[in-house]
Amino acid sequence: MNIKKSIVIRVRIVFLILCLCACAIVYKVVRIQFIDGDRWKKISKERRIRYQPVFATRGNIYSDNGSILATSLPFYRVAFDPTVADAETFNAGIDSLSMLLSRFYRDKSEDYYRRKIKNARHDGRRYLRLNSRQINYQDKKMMAQWPIFRAGKNKGGVIFEKVEKRFKPFGLLAERTIGFINEDKNGAGLEFSFNNHLAGTDGEALFERIAGGNKPIYDGTEVKPQHGYDIKTTIDINLQDVAENALYKALERTDAEYGCVIMMEVKTGEIKAIANLGKTKGGYIEDYNYAVGNQGRTEPGSTFKLASMMALFEYAPDVKLSDSIDTGDGRYRIKNTIMTDAKNGGYGMLSVQEIFEKSSNIGVAKLMEQHFSSNPQAYVDYLNKFGLNSTLGFQMDGEARPFMKDPQDRTWYGTTLTSMAIGYEMKLSPLQTLAFYNAVANNGVKIQPIIVKEISKTNTVIQSFKTRVLNEKICSDETLKKLRSMLEGVVENGTAKNILSKDYKVAGKTGTARKVKNGRYVMEYSTSFAGYFPADKPKYSCIVIIDSPKGVNVYGGDVAAPVFKELADKAYARDLAMHKSLRARVVPNKDSMPGVEAGSLEDLTYICNKIGVSHHPNLTEEEWVKVEPRMRSLDFKPNPVVLNKVPDVKGMTLRDALFILGNQHLDVKVQGAGKRVKQQSLEPGTDIAKNAKITIVLS
Repeated sequence: MNIKKSIVIRVRIVFLILCLCACAIVYKVVRIQFIDGDRWKKISKERRIRYQPVFATRGNIYSDNGSILATSLPFYRVAFDPTVADAETFNAGIDSLSMLLSRFYRDKSEDYYRRKIKNARHDGRRYLRLNSRQINYQDKKMMAQWPIFRAGKNKGGVIFEKVEKRFKPFGLLAERTIGFINEDKNGAGLEFSFNNHLAGTDGEALFERIAGGNKPIYDGTEVKPQHGYDIKTTIDINLQDVAENALYKALERTDAEYGCVIMMEVKTGEIKAIANLGKTKGGYIEDYNYAVGNQGRTEPGSTFKLASMMALFEYAPDVKLSDSIDTGDGRYRIKNTIMTDAKNGGYGMLSVQEIFEKSSNIGVAKLMEQHFSSNPQAYVDYLNKFGLNSTLGFQMDGEARPFMKDPQDRTWYGTTLTSMAIGYEMKLSPLQTLAFYNAVANNGVKIQPIIVKEISKTNTVIQSFKTRVLNEKICSDETLKKLRSMLEGVVENGTAKNILSKDYKVAGKTGTARKVKNGRYVMEYSTSFAGYFPADKPKYSCIVIIDSPKGVNVYGGDVAAPVFKELADKAYARDLAMHKSLRARVVPNKDSMPGVEAGSLEDLTYICNKIGVSHHPNLTEEEWVKVEPRMRSLDFKPNPVVLNKVPDVKGMTLRDALFILGNQHLDVKVQGAGKRVKQQSLEPGTDIAKNAKITIVLS
């Protein structure tokens, strides 16, 4: 009886507790829903609505002539608030809109889009992303005219979410130089180095968190983003294209590991082309900035002999180019090592000029021993004076720091002086080597290379850059005279005779340095050529590096120098200011008419005046003309060159034809031999297709 009564009591207690809990839950629900409802709705709205960044449009990167190298193009994602449109507008347009969406995206049926939109409207969803695929601006304009959408954002509910993508109109041209920047703000090239200017300042606006995404709320409190500045580079897209193509062909031909080319103006320090290509499984791509960064910092080899000879002439100005040195049979013992020359059996007796022209290691080593063996610090001090132990302060991040030994170092051995003299036991980047050669071309003034010359916004220059003088006089005029003679001799008589040009003079030096692997020198080479042109009035300096080429001829003169020559030829052909004046070639002769058919109005006018031939220019504003003989006179007819149209070069000299066709971005192939163009494969006046090629026949 007691047990039964006890159970009943316990059941009643549990029942009462459950009733109390139920009453408490009902009370809480009523309180939340009715008494505190407004408060909780406010909190909910505050948590759904928050300020989010509105990203600024990134600035453009331009070439030296204003062509766009990188820009941000707008793309859009299409979203929809199906609750905005009134019933009449929605019902009248839903079928057509669903059909258009299905046909445009081609991923779902018309019925799928109709059900998706109607269900969202029925459920009161205020944000519906119709498709994750991004559309361009033209597609956006088209879709804005579709049923329901044409009513606009406020009455139709369409939402075009802007997404910007970086676009490079010239594709892979100068890809590594232009560079990139990722979401973590890491990157390379100009995009990374000038990110603070290009990125701009983000704004902010209110966004409401809704199922499926975030919907912007324009309540007047939004802060507009400040778009990024534009930067104008010194890059010449035509020379850049030539540099990359020439480098690519050389790398493929020799199966090399990587290569780089830098070309800059002597006086201004403006880099006109900078190409970097590394080997991958699929070919060669711009995978690293070898021209500037640590991976391209190597022992320069024989191109460094220019610095050694500069130090020698400064230290011992009485040394003459005609002085003789016995280089022997090509083998020379220095302490416990044997130094060799490239020629089997050696060069024997050589002058100082010939030592440099033939790149005799033994000759340079003996000269260094004669003058610096008792005072190696003096040699190193000269290198430091030349700035070879310092960075250039280049505008792009990642410039390698030179490595240069000092007699106080523990690693300075008895052979270090002679090793350094021929470009070993040190490391320089290609850009640092080029800056030194450029100083020789620039009358001894060493300047800082630049690649960006302006930062602007809406055509207003915010900041401009000019090259900075690093050393007003790197050496004496007498030393410069000797060095220039030796550099010209390398091309005329020495290791780079294969790039000798009849049209202009080249000065430069080849380099072939053995590479180190696992602490030992192996039979792999880094080949190079550094120099400038025209040698008598330098306009451009240039360096070419080809790393680890394979084959029989793997010297700098065989591998790197031809790339220099191809780039120099194209630069010369398109720059009339570098050409030899026609005035020096004209021989006065009043008894004969000049055999000309077309050319530059200025040149032809001078020829006629010089030899006393009457001429009648019918359109003096035109730079290029055709010539029509009239008894004892010549008529000049206009021969205009129109952008993106095939020019008429028939009758012109090869020089003029190459200049005009090169400026029209045509790939030119020359056939035949002669002084003037007889035929051309593309009809004058027709549109120029992308990557078009033209063949001209000489007669």
